[in-house]
Amino acid sequence: MRIEVSARIGATIVRLAAARGVAPAALERATGFELAAAADPDARIELAVENALWDHAAELTGDPHFGLRAARDLRVGAFDVLDYVVRTAPTLRESLVRLTRYNRLVHSAAVFRLEDRGDRLRIEHAFATPGHTPSRQASEFTLASVIVIGGQMCGAQLAALDVELPAMPPEGSRTVYEETFGVMPRFGAALGALELPRAIMERPCQAADPMLSDVILRQADALLAARPDPAESPANRIRRIVVTQLGEGSVSLASVARGLKMSERSLQRRLAADGVTFDALVEAVRRELALRYLGDRSLAIGEVAYLLGYSEPSAFHRAFKRWTGSTPTEARARVAS
Repeated sequence: MRIEVSARIGATIVRLAAARGVAPAALERATGFELAAAADPDARIELAVENALWDHAAELTGDPHFGLRAARDLRVGAFDVLDYVVRTAPTLRESLVRLTRYNRLVHSAAVFRLEDRGDRLRIEHAFATPGHTPSRQASEFTLASVIVIGGQMCGAQLAALDVELPAMPPEGSRTVYEETFGVMPRFGAALGALELPRAIMERPCQAADPMLSDVILRQADALLAARPDPAESPANRIRRIVVTQLGEGSVSLASVARGLKMSERSLQRRLAADGVTFDALVEAVRRELALRYLGDRSLAIGEVAYLLGYSEPSAFHRAFKRWTGSTPTEARARVAS
């Protein structure tokens, strides 16, 4: 399966290398990466290009630990919406929960998994695609980024309780690992992982902004709905396209078929196999989203109607009454009580 990553990752590698004296043009020539393309937030590059950028950046800086050290220089916004989703979370734990959900915005194969282990939280990083693993530079950068960004969020340097890294370190260069993680990693592990104290994970982040967080999460949800999951079922793929097009203000059998790159007849057969009509599916999605959006009191009811693809709030009110037997205002009041 083709693995793609956001071009913003490539741009970040180039910027971090430039801060160490490497001309961006040198990395572009060596890897074929086009820095200008990263201005498009939807631009993607192949995994091989990302790996080449990491390897050449390490070579041109003369630093075999380029990825590890580069994490220390991360700035806010480096990974676009994903970065703000993580940084606006109320706690470090919630920021990691969000990372597991939204990382697909920047990488089609990398996944994070969280596991509670008593007084500590374990964070694992690996590829979901069989036969592929993160490069050493990328793996070390990713785990070090959790430490760096977490420290920036809570206003204090974090130290891991345990760290596991898949690759063996360069000869005679272990000190930098302890400086970064606060503990010497165990090398040659099956995947990348680190464990952090559970107590600090639950501590409120002083810079958390609930209103900004709600705005960013809505944007992230819309982007995630438009980003296909390789393991996604056909039924969920159809629902995802419907959700995306509702938010854009117009949805039809023809437009959904185009989004799925299939004919209208094929789409109808697919839906018939699931025992549902297109109109019934759209209505079910609208009802589900309506209940979710009404739980967000920062959204006016008129905005909810717009997000569901209704041109007039009155049409939404009639549909909601038909679905639930109550008005949107009454439903919102029950949620708040």
